[in-house]
Formats: sequence, structure tokens, C-alpha cells
Amino acid sequence: MAWVVLVLSGLFEAVWATALSRIDSWGRTGPIVVFVLGLSVSMAGLGWAMRSIPVGTAYAVWVGIGAATTVGYAVASGAEPFGWLKLLLVLGIIACVVGLKLVP
Repeated sequence: MAWVVLVLSGLFEAVWATALSRIDSWGRTGPIVVFVLGLSVSMAGLGWAMRSIPVGTAYAVWVGIGAATTVGYAVASGAEPFGWLKLLLVLGIIACVVGLKLVP
């Protein structure tokens, strides 16, 4: 169960990171609310998962999932251009995250 929570909290890392990039003034409350909620869920999930998963592994997996998802969303939404090298590097991040899960 801790791994499921960790993966979900990694996905919420992408939510708050994307929302943070959309905060262009403090008058727009939508991105701020999404940022605060996404950050809260992400951190709570990471903290909960760290009770069962070693801190180094949990943090690396959380960051990897969040980074890969953020880049994937940015490319899919047109905020960043697609590049084969970028895809290869993101796949490398994903492979490392999977590797951390498989190592005892």
C-alpha cells in the first residue's frame, strides 16, 4: 500500500509543480488553490509512505515520478517542445525509478 501512496503522491507533485508555474499574480486564486492542495496531498503521501519505505528510495521515486509526469504533461499540453533526447532522458528517469523498486 505504501508504494501505491508513494506513486500517487508523486503524481500530485506534478500537479503542484504545474500549478506553481501558472501563478502569475496573487489575484488569481485558482492556481494558488490547486498548488496548495496538490502540495499538501503530495507531502502527506510522501510522509506516510516513508513510514514503510526507506527515505532515500521513497524520495528518489517521488521526485522521479513527479519530474517525469511534469515533463510529460508539459510536452502533451504544448508548454514545452517534444524532443527525442528529452523522451529518452525521461524514460531513463522512469527506468531508474523502477530499478529502485526492484532493488532490495
